[in-house]
Amino acid sequence: MDRSEVERVLSAIETHMADDRTVGLAGTGFWKVVSAAKKAPDLVAEFGDRIAAIDRRAFQRWALLTVPLAPGTAMAVFGCAVGLVLVGLSYNTVDPLNGVLLLAGMGALLFATHGLGHLLVGRLAGIRFTHWFIGSVGRPQPGVKTDYASYLAASPKQRAWMHASGAIVSKIIPFALIPAALIAGVPRWSIVLLIVVGAVSIITDAIWSTHFSDWKKFRREMALASD
Repeated sequence: MDRSEVERVLSAIETHMADDRTVGLAGTGFWKVVSAAKKAPDLVAEFGDRIAAIDRRAFQRWALLTVPLAPGTAMAVFGCAVGLVLVGLSYNTVDPLNGVLLLAGMGALLFATHGLGHLLVGRLAGIRFTHWFIGSVGRPQPGVKTDYASYLAASPKQRAWMHASGAIVSKIIPFALIPAALIAGVPRWSIVLLIVVGAVSIITDAIWSTHFSDWKKFRREMALASD
């Protein structure tokens, strides 16, 4: 896809998106433009801001709930703090409440840290973010939205590890809490549940995420890096 074709497709999409009833970008050629830009830095330099503006407009129409970046990040950090406090309380609470508190702490940490992982690794790679969001009722895990101009300007490997970071954090947390659980003396069933949650998360990623979510995007960007 050369420069003139990119210009033509983006102009058509901008006209298409001017209709407030338009939601998705499927069939517009947008993702072909994105694919071409990933392989041609000169296209990113010229069209990156327009690509980002189209992507942002579409995102604001399909996302179930959006929150600006700063307050969303503050809420995620607060969620992490709540999780750590709950884990800490399990050290001074009797059985079986200590096990319940530990698992509740794990839940809070899982809920909050996935997006923070993306945010931290992305910012280290120079990728900017615009919002926190929940995509749908069926997928309530908070996500963090990239600014597509900066996303395309990053290298494929940087984009790949940004996508993988949230999933990696989610896999580490249940197993990282096992030593804390042993020290706190929580019931055995709660330790078993930590292991089960960690194992199910790994299996789910292997079966689902590699085809539809973070690991699919990781593999896509690593493939570009090897070209």
